[in-house]
Amino acid sequence: MEIVWQTPANPPEPHDYIIRNGEEQMGGQNRRRSLHRGVQGTTARLLRMNPSVPFRSISAIKAINSGRIQVDGELVHASYVVRSSQKISHFVHRHEPPVLAEDVLILQNEADVLTVCKPASVPVHPCGQYRKNTVVGILQAEHGLAPLFPVHRLDRLVSGLLIFAKNADQAEQFRQQIEAGLLQKEYIAKVVGVFPAGEQVVDANVNYNAREGRSSVEVGDQSMGKHLKGKPACTKFTRISTNGTYSVVLCKPVTGRTHQIRVHLQYTGHPIANDMLYLSEDVARSTGRRGAGRAASVMYEPPDSHSSNNDCYAKDNATCSDEEFSIDPMCTNCPNLAPKGYDGDDEALWLHCVRYSGPGWSYECPYPDWASLSGSLGKKIKT
Repeated sequence: MEIVWQTPANPPEPHDYIIRNGEEQMGGQNRRRSLHRGVQGTTARLLRMNPSVPFRSISAIKAINSGRIQVDGELVHASYVVRSSQKISHFVHRHEPPVLAEDVLILQNEADVLTVCKPASVPVHPCGQYRKNTVVGILQAEHGLAPLFPVHRLDRLVSGLLIFAKNADQAEQFRQQIEAGLLQKEYIAKVVGVFPAGEQVVDANVNYNAREGRSSVEVGDQSMGKHLKGKPACTKFTRISTNGTYSVVLCKPVTGRTHQIRVHLQYTGHPIANDMLYLSEDVARSTGRRGAGRAASVMYEPPDSHSSNNDCYAKDNATCSDEEFSIDPMCTNCPNLAPKGYDGDDEALWLHCVRYSGPGWSYECPYPDWASLSGSLGKKIKT
């Protein structure tokens, strides 16, 4: 079995990925990008308590026999007795969650700045289970662009404009502008119902609950003795268009709190139309999690749905064996490409970053198809 270190010496490469077709949707294919082989990482620790004992567990013995556990970088026998302060390295076969296989569209590739249009479902940089299935990883694998310094980030399910500095000096300039409050951000969202005309300003604290993974709005007068736990947050909204069922809304966050736009839109009574986390209780209760029910035709229409079982991701191992990548006999996920427990049910959130601007510069991104608006390719405008 080939051991592939997750280090800068082993950058993402095109052959690391597999593009697979999933269930047919709306006459097309929902393609997903998966890793071609499990990424190998390493964990190491120094033994400090009772080191003079041999390896005993069956799983450890199997790992030693396959060369996955080493002591001080050397292969050892299962009966080897570890001495004090020796380093044990355990090589881990890691499966990353697949992401939608939309292209990361390069908008501008300048001397110091790179701008791209991020597809939904792809995280910006390595985090959690994601290492190579990221915007940074894909840009390095497909375009050889590295190193890159993200100027800002977008949530995994959010699409749109991403700005990268190509060197530390440019990254520092952007950081200073951000800290000085000199950057303006613009998003568009597709929301439930007819959003009011004219500019609507929501100035309400946002309190993020890390355990639940969602934010809530807090309102009240602190001068009256009510303590607000959330952070001050302000978003300006302007309706762009509406068809009576949905509205496309321009969103200008003045502050940058977690899920700020999503929870502020919920607060207005017009949540993002496919945002299952922040759809109002009335809509969620009447439509169900996938939007089923008569009430859906009045207030909410579900996004293009698809089966929760995608290609090989939810099938049994026995029916899903592939010759496309190496199978690790000790891995509990192989031969499936996706990690155990992955439900294959990612949806692109109808929230899209369209513009960032600062002192003397402005970058733009094309509008997404769901906005039903035509947009030109992103461009930099000197002001």
